[in-house]
Amino acid sequence: MPIRVAVGDDSLLVREGIVRLLEQVPQVEVVSVCSDFPQLLEAIDANEPDVVVTDIRMPPSYGMEGIELADRLRGTHPETAVVVLSQYADPAYALRLFESGSARRGYLLKESIGDRSRLVEAIEEVAAGGSVIDMHVVEALMMNRQTDDASPLDRLTPREREVLGELASGKSNAAIARSLVISKRAIERHIGSIFAKLDLPEEDDVSRRVQATLVFLAAKNR
Repeated sequence: MPIRVAVGDDSLLVREGIVRLLEQVPQVEVVSVCSDFPQLLEAIDANEPDVVVTDIRMPPSYGMEGIELADRLRGTHPETAVVVLSQYADPAYALRLFESGSARRGYLLKESIGDRSRLVEAIEEVAAGGSVIDMHVVEALMMNRQTDDASPLDRLTPREREVLGELASGKSNAAIARSLVISKRAIERHIGSIFAKLDLPEEDDVSRRVQATLVFLAAKNR
């Protein structure tokens, strides 16, 4: 069965662009296209999509409707995943989205969705229960983290910070190994060291990966 997707954005060009990107993807079916927040809520109730792809700001108030929607759906539609689209690389927005949990949640910059594969990968990842953070947000943080004082990231070696940056973008261990051209076993050792140096509790690996990502994001927002 294809992944059922609802799209919400007040821009006609963005809505049509997303639909055109997805209409040629057999594993995805767009079931509703909405231009404002109330309409999107109604469409979710009526069509029960697997994933909602929504702008962070929508009519009528142009606040943080995308994040509000993600919070609301945890109670009303817990199996529905949300990918929030934003033009803001500010990590505060990503932290706000993930503060109630990262499962089935994604944060992508609009400039990234021109790459159909990136959008489809994000939809598939959150539909499967995972989380996605736009690499551009991660890169912005990595460029500025030197300005932080007493950051938990200071405990990490340069290679560990590089691995954490890749991890924070949502990549698997195998994908990180390919990206950095080192062995998967080496990546596993680096990640274990990262968890220890960041004082993350002994929980399941998925939970600690999410916590490490949030530490990474929070380092620029103290």
